[in-house]
Amino acid sequence: MTLVIAGLGNPGKEYEKTRHNAGRRAVELLAKQEDCDDFIFNKTSNALASRGVIAGEKATLVLPETMMNLSGKAVAAFVKTPKAAKDLLVIHDDLDLPLGTIKMVFGRGSGGHKGVESIMRTVKTKDFARIRIGVAPAGKKNQAKKLRDDEKVIKLVIGKWKPSEEAAVKKALKKAVEAARLFASEGIEAATMFANTR
Repeated sequence: MTLVIAGLGNPGKEYEKTRHNAGRRAVELLAKQEDCDDFIFNKTSNALASRGVIAGEKATLVLPETMMNLSGKAVAAFVKTPKAAKDLLVIHDDLDLPLGTIKMVFGRGSGGHKGVESIMRTVKTKDFARIRIGVAPAGKKNQAKKLRDDEKVIKLVIGKWKPSEEAAVKKALKKAVEAARLFASEGIEAATMFANTR
C-alpha cells in the first residue's frame, strides 16, 4: 500500500505565500520533516511528486502544477480507482474555518472548494480523507467570518498572509503535518481525533 498525500494550491512564485496555498505548504513541510526525496516534475500527472516513508508507510507526495480548480487531473494519475482513494489524503485551505484551526473529514462534500470538487469528479468518489486548514479571519465566538461577496472571497484566498497571521499559519501547518503522520501510522480515526481537538 502506498499513501498518496496531495497538497492543493496554485503553482508559481506569485502564489507561494497565499492563503490558497496552505495545503501545498503543509505537504512541502511534511516532505522536509520526513526527509522525502526532492519533488520532481511528473509530466504524466502535471504535478511535482516526491516519494518517501511516513511513519513506516510508503507515501507519494503530490503538488499539482495545475491551477487549483484542475487539481483532480494531477491526483487521478496517482489514484486510479475509487477503491484506491481510501489511501488518499488531500490537504487544502478552507474558508469555513477560522485561521489557525484545522479539521479532518472523510467522505464529505466539497463545501464549494473547486480543487476538492475537481478531485471528486476525476477520482469518481468523495470517500477520501481531507485535512482542511482554516484561512478565514475569525469572526464572533471564534467562528470563521463569512464573506458574502465573490470578489472579496477571491481577493482573500489569493491574497498573501499578513505578517501578524504567520504565527497562527505556522501552528496550523505544523498540526496538519502531525495529523498526516497519524493518518499514515494509525489511520483515519486517530488522525481525526487529533486534528479536530482544539
